[in-house]
Amino acid sequence: MENFKELPLSPVILSNLEEAGYLTPTPIQREAIPFLLEGNDLLGIAQTGTGKTAAFSLPIINYLANNPKDVKSCEPRVLILSPTRELASQIKYNIQKYSRGLPIKTAVIFGGVGQNPQVEILRNGLHILVATPGRLLDLMDQGFLKLDKIEVFVLDEADRMLDMGFIHDIRKVIAKLPVKRQTLLFSATMPDEISKLASSLLKNPKRVEVTPPSTTVERIDQKIIFCQRASKYQLLRKILGEEGVELTLVFTRTKHGANKIVDYLSHHNISSAAIHGNKSQSARESALSSFKEGKIKVLIATDIAARGLDIQGVSHVINFDLPVEAESYVHRIGRTARAGREGDAISFCDETERDALSRIQKLIKLRLITEEFVGEPEAKVPQSKPYRDPRRDQQRGREPRRDDRPRQDDRPRRDDRPRQDAGPRRDDRPRQDDRPRRDERPQRENRPPSDDMGNRAPVQSRQGDNRFDDEDDAQPGYIPSPEEQMKQMESRIDLSGNKRPRFRGGPGGGANRSQRGAGQGNQPKHGKTGFKFRGKK
Repeated sequence: MENFKELPLSPVILSNLEEAGYLTPTPIQREAIPFLLEGNDLLGIAQTGTGKTAAFSLPIINYLANNPKDVKSCEPRVLILSPTRELASQIKYNIQKYSRGLPIKTAVIFGGVGQNPQVEILRNGLHILVATPGRLLDLMDQGFLKLDKIEVFVLDEADRMLDMGFIHDIRKVIAKLPVKRQTLLFSATMPDEISKLASSLLKNPKRVEVTPPSTTVERIDQKIIFCQRASKYQLLRKILGEEGVELTLVFTRTKHGANKIVDYLSHHNISSAAIHGNKSQSARESALSSFKEGKIKVLIATDIAARGLDIQGVSHVINFDLPVEAESYVHRIGRTARAGREGDAISFCDETERDALSRIQKLIKLRLITEEFVGEPEAKVPQSKPYRDPRRDQQRGREPRRDDRPRQDDRPRRDDRPRQDAGPRRDDRPRQDDRPRRDERPQRENRPPSDDMGNRAPVQSRQGDNRFDDEDDAQPGYIPSPEEQMKQMESRIDLSGNKRPRFRGGPGGGANRSQRGAGQGNQPKHGKTGFKFRGKK
């Protein structure tokens, strides 16, 4: 097969391919498209940049064009799962390009942005849904999406899904799919976990393996440069200044490292931008747009962008840091030499990355060309403040963070503030010498005797009633005689010999619980758990 016109595709699709410059199918397209047009399952093993998106999207578009149906709200007919936002956006863009002129609605949903516009698109109905696992499950849990009408399911970059920890989310999505469907699984590598998933997901699939797993494209000129960690910045600036370096994609291991490279290049008047997980979706899309349009020549990214960046004209891929996982090396350098072109892949290696280099060479089964670079001392480049999404401080009128608040310079420091005159300290207070010590105070005389239980004898109050009162209620200076005290005690003993309760007031006022209950007709009842009261029935 030497031309797309030999495939049984819709004339509209063939016209769109011709306008896009697609003349000759790639190996994976040549083998996969005829088999998928028959409605069979497929297991495709191919590297990035080999035309996998067109290999599965062209048969899907042709199937929808030949089998038109009215779309229902929140029930798409085709589901395509991808690991990253960039890859999902790229797949949606390609499908819209291939299906131009056909009544096929395509949408993409992913996290990092508001879900309300995405929910509105789902409610209006669509044919093809491209999604990342996280946002897809969120909308499913909220009841905005149903998968029981899916006719074709595509799992793209399955090995990357496994690396990012999406394997459990994928199984949850698969459990919601109908049994009768066409399933396509594509992967650049084939680890054991993906093999188990493919065996449980696919039914009598055709295996299409264009190139051996984890091998690199032959059109990429690969090279390793040994250097010190601190010399990598000079080496990067030297390479960017050479002739023939056009659009350059630089991969680093960490988000902070990507920001440091941007600061260094900006200090040396080299325009660049960074994309990573801490960037908002609008900032990432703006950086990608500027890179595609040629406004900036250097794009620094973490492994989150190792797949899904289908940018024409990337001449160089530079691994500022070697990846920990050897498989990521294949996906990184696959951003260049796309669509039959040639490219260069240069990797920096310091003394701490020798083991990672050995794993990479073992995986790709190729010994790479090596060079050495010795840098010169440089002044330290000032770094910008860490990126912070401005939307965080704008939500719900939230006050700016403590670091962003203006400093009150007119307020003296704590050590310089005048001490509040709250009186002398405890040690500086004058001692009350006129007050005698406790052991020198005279003892009280004629204190009322106490009973065997240590209780004081009752005192006659000013009101004249007999009760147990505090000293504050007794008449000042009055101490009853022992005879009076005995009379007061006898007055508190009724004829039955029981001591009267201690309460003040008439019926219902100030009485204790038993007295109030007895006055209201409640009868006490002794139970196992204590003293209880039973009201009137």
